[in-house]
Amino acid sequence: MYLLYLLHFFLLLFLMWGYLKIANRLNIIDKPNERSSHTHITIRGGGVIFPLAALLWFFFFGADFPFFILGLTLISIISFIDDRLTISTKPRLVVHLLSVALMLVELGFSDFPWYVWIFGFVLIIGWLNAFNFMDGINGITTFYALSVLLPIWYVNREYASVDPSLLYLIGLSLIVFAFFNARRKAKTFAGDVGSISMGFILAFILISLVIETGQWEYVLFVSLYGIDAVLTIAQRIIRKEDIFKAHRFHLYQYLANEVKCSHLSVSTIYALLQLVVSGLALMLLQIGAPSWAFILLLIVLGFIYLILKFIVFEKHVAHKT
Repeated sequence: MYLLYLLHFFLLLFLMWGYLKIANRLNIIDKPNERSSHTHITIRGGGVIFPLAALLWFFFFGADFPFFILGLTLISIISFIDDRLTISTKPRLVVHLLSVALMLVELGFSDFPWYVWIFGFVLIIGWLNAFNFMDGINGITTFYALSVLLPIWYVNREYASVDPSLLYLIGLSLIVFAFFNARRKAKTFAGDVGSISMGFILAFILISLVIETGQWEYVLFVSLYGIDAVLTIAQRIIRKEDIFKAHRFHLYQYLANEVKCSHLSVSTIYALLQLVVSGLALMLLQIGAPSWAFILLLIVLGFIYLILKFIVFEKHVAHKT
């Protein structure tokens, strides 16, 4: 089995190398804009390795979860095309809704009432957009996704909510991508195809765990991104700004752009903090803590986030003046 994983690692490495060669010839590049934390042109769409890894798993490890794989394929294709051509909102939204519907069918939502479906659509599409917005500096998508997969893998050993081989192959794809992205000058960025597909994969794996265990508290495994995204949107609404317009208002963007922390340092901090939060959640679950304890943890994290953001912002303003 280990040899099989090793072979898939080298296959993923070869696919990544091949994509970079093709993308370079076809001029699939990312040009810095007002939201970017980068200053040089870089190959875009390297995150295509994530859905490719899922497809390899599907064909070589038992062809499980066909609706999930179909949804992942559709959303990855539309995201890749959007990376290349920039598609209008309506066709993207239609494909996203269809893909999420396929995921929900795979998760067993067919017997649930309509309002549960609505909740599922809002939650997952919101998460996909949050994960996409957070993909702005080198290493953050890779490190954070690994920090989410690790505690899921730990719990999955007991509950087996998904085939562990899926976790391994997605983990290998993240390691391969990190080799080309988690560096001072990245060779490639994930692009929408990478961030959206990885968000889709993590959503499926995490919701599978929640359904299998009946414990919503496992959503704390992605709480750091959730808090950053929700509070940033709230702050922009209070400031009467267009929440759909490109911006650099996330805490990680302040740290990278204004404080001038290295991208890899910020990405590592986010991943380590998420691991700490996930560890606390696991401890609370093991001692049988009530639901309010997890809600209180989320509230405390939100306050800590706002305090840190205020401190960073004040230092930036003071430095400018």
